[in-house]
Amino acid sequence: MQSRSEETRTHILAAALRRFAVHGYNAASIDQICADAGVSKGAFYHHFPSKQAIFIELLNGWLDTIDASLDSARQPTVPETLIRMTERLPEIITVAGGNLTMFLEFWLAASREEAVWNEVVAPYRRYQEYFAGLVEQGVAEGSFRPVDPQATGQMILSLAVGVFLQAMLAADGADWQKVARQSMEILMNGLRK
Repeated sequence: MQSRSEETRTHILAAALRRFAVHGYNAASIDQICADAGVSKGAFYHHFPSKQAIFIELLNGWLDTIDASLDSARQPTVPETLIRMTERLPEIITVAGGNLTMFLEFWLAASREEAVWNEVVAPYRRYQEYFAGLVEQGVAEGSFRPVDPQATGQMILSLAVGVFLQAMLAADGADWQKVARQSMEILMNGLRK
């Protein structure tokens, strides 16, 4: 059972997500979030120092879902792992919901505030390193020919972000899981020994 403080925090997060999704990050105010959550501004500031902080918390929640999805995709070899990851795309899209505009708007606003931007870009860098590590593992296990793991990790991340953005912008435009899988197979054909 949640304590009252945890329950208040949960209400604030849910209200902020709804407000950001419907009205956008810039248009959403702390007053509106508090009204939607049925809490005072004092309660808001007890849990979150700013609107940016609550957005980052929501973003990190979504990234935690992606991390869990990537972890569950692990297979005996790197090529099998990368293909299995493409099967997770529908889950990632579902969790993101219709919030692409909200994320893009926030990233634009964050780009103007160095401290916030550094926190927002950190997960991107973490995923670059994650994929570079997978490439190194693929080379070590003999699945891939020797390649620059950093550049190849960036290429994999670019593929993932690109397919994700296309899927969010044109959800009914294609079978995006199939597109992701075929794109990953093409990339791996260039990496295989």
